Amino acid sequence: MEKVIDESVQGQTLVQDKQEQNHKKLYIESYGCQMNFSDSEIVASILQKNGFNTTNELIEADLVLVNTCSIRDKAEQTVRKRLEKYNAVKKHNPKMKVGVLGCMAERLKSKFLEEEKIVDLVVGPDAYKDLPNLIEEVESGRNAMNVILSKEETYGDISPVRLQSNGVSAFVSITRGCDNMCTFCVVPFTRGRERSRDPKSIIDEVNDLWSKGFKEITLLGQNVDSYLWYGGGLKKDFKKASPIQQATAVNFANLLEMVAKAQPKMRIRFSTSNPQDMTIDVIESMAKYDNICNYIHLPVQSGSDRVLKKMNRLHTREEYFQLIENIRTRIPDCGISQDMIAGFPSETEADHQDTISLMEHVKYDFGFMFTYSERPGTLGAKKFKDDVPEATKKRRLQEIIDLQQKHSRFRTEQHLGKIQEVLIEKESKKSDLQWSGRNAQSTTVVFPKEHYKVGDYVMVEMKDCTSATLIGEAVGYGPMQA
Repeated sequence: MEKVIDESVQGQTLVQDKQEQNHKKLYIESYGCQMNFSDSEIVASILQKNGFNTTNELIEADLVLVNTCSIRDKAEQTVRKRLEKYNAVKKHNPKMKVGVLGCMAERLKSKFLEEEKIVDLVVGPDAYKDLPNLIEEVESGRNAMNVILSKEETYGDISPVRLQSNGVSAFVSITRGCDNMCTFCVVPFTRGRERSRDPKSIIDEVNDLWSKGFKEITLLGQNVDSYLWYGGGLKKDFKKASPIQQATAVNFANLLEMVAKAQPKMRIRFSTSNPQDMTIDVIESMAKYDNICNYIHLPVQSGSDRVLKKMNRLHTREEYFQLIENIRTRIPDCGISQDMIAGFPSETEADHQDTISLMEHVKYDFGFMFTYSERPGTLGAKKFKDDVPEATKKRRLQEIIDLQQKHSRFRTEQHLGKIQEVLIEKESKKSDLQWSGRNAQSTTVVFPKEHYKVGDYVMVEMKDCTSATLIGEAVGYGPMQA
């Protein structure tokens, strides 16, 4: 009788065999945005093919990598404190090598090797494929660095290792870099210009995730609305493309529709959007397909037109309101969240009150709020004096946070009494008798476990809530349940 081998089992066997052959241990930590966490999965995949398995035990690691964020000074200080921890561990494991990845590596480059003596290698976001060569250099006794930025999507051909995955949700990177040049933001300097990934490779990854049991993906990019595939290359060069390339180009709305149709039973989220780049066709694609979640993270940063102009945000307060209106008209129950900066250079009390009034108008579901942090190399650092007193920044931030908590409570209460589909992601942090998941608006929902399991779509009746969490009871499986 001919022996038949199931392809999925065969694939698992090959991975297991590879893992058994690997004898070196990789410990990797990630900080900052979701892109960094996604990139760490790519790094783990690259190094798995070169003899490394990941470990959760720092003390046993042969190689320690920290994937860094440069968006705020506090994020960088967190990384430096972690390096102190690695240094203490290295005294007990002197063969351990330490590398810094990501935006902080790109920003500081060789300066990192000078300032942090424990660091053996520095690798920018576009150079991870070079890690095996860099590690060879380090093992031969030399420090190593590669921080060259690419003009192409760098990792479209790599299947990420899903680190600490719940087996339910996964990130799928679709675009890298940013062309917007906001004056407060270091991303264009650390991640380069915008370039998009071949839609076929995206669909292939989504299909592969579905075959492995994943139920939800988040399409990732510094600015997903700028996604544009016309055969490769930087977005800014699109006008130089041939007429055929331009006519057959895939934009973000097209990509959303392709992914939604490829796996109708898989939930789709995306992040992050930029108000100036989000178009009506994206909103209409969301409204058209039930498996695209009704949730948009829509950073505004300030409610003041004067401050928005200084930030080089290429939209006005009124244009932002119009976008919100377009979303609410086409997707009435859409969840919307924000990023907000308090104390941008020259921000007056009137500017701050404009931010407060914008928040009152939108009433966000939740948000991410910070005081302004000057980042070296940005236009803001070069052109504007950081002149708002720290005490004023903190007071304004607290007022923003307090208002957001009020609005979060208001938005969460809107779900009470409704029956909504929830994807179970994990056990509740507060009770091992409850499951935790999210509804389509990305609000956390907890409810009794009963006979349900992680990965199930469950219809839940919302009975009670806190400011950020819904508390409900399951009433049966949802229509997305395969």
